[in-house]
Amino acid sequence: MLLYEDIISGDELFSDAFPMKEVDGIVYEVDCAMIVVKAGADVDIGANPSAEEQDEALEDGATSVNNIVHSFRLQSTSFDKKSYLAYLKGYMKAVKEKLPAERVAEFEKGAAAYAKKIIANFKDFEFYTGENMNPDGMVALLNYREDGVTPYFTFWKDGTKQVKL
Repeated sequence: MLLYEDIISGDELFSDAFPMKEVDGIVYEVDCAMIVVKAGADVDIGANPSAEEQDEALEDGATSVNNIVHSFRLQSTSFDKKSYLAYLKGYMKAVKEKLPAERVAEFEKGAAAYAKKIIANFKDFEFYTGENMNPDGMVALLNYREDGVTPYFTFWKDGTKQVKL
C-alpha cells in the first residue's frame, strides 16, 4: 500500500486504498464516501442485546463522516477567494523549492492552469488541512462529482510524496 504525505507538513493525506486518478499531470482526484461511525469504542462484553437495544445502539452516537477526513484526521478550514489566492501563492513557492529543476517549469504551467479552474468554481469547494493544521502545508479541496452526491478530494500531485507501507 502507498501512503501519500504532504511534503511540507509531513501529514498523511490519503492512500492508494481509495480510487484515484491523476488529472492534467498536476493533481490527484481521490474518490471518497460518507460513512457512519459510532462514538467511543465498541466494547463486547459477550451479552446478546435485544433487537430493540441493538437498533438503538446503531442510532445512538453514530455520525456520518467523510471516510478520508476520518481516516487521515483532516481538519476543516475556510477561505475566501483573496485569502486562498494568497495562501496558494506561498504554497506553490514552497512546493517549487522542493522540486527537481527539470519539473519546475511544467509544475508552474500546470499549477497556474489548475488554479484558474479552482477559482472559477471556488464556491463549490470545501477546504481541509492535514492533522497538524500547518498553515504552510497543503490545503486539500473537497468537491462533488456531476451527480452532486459523490464526494472527491483534490490534492496537488507535486505537494505529496509516496511512502510505501
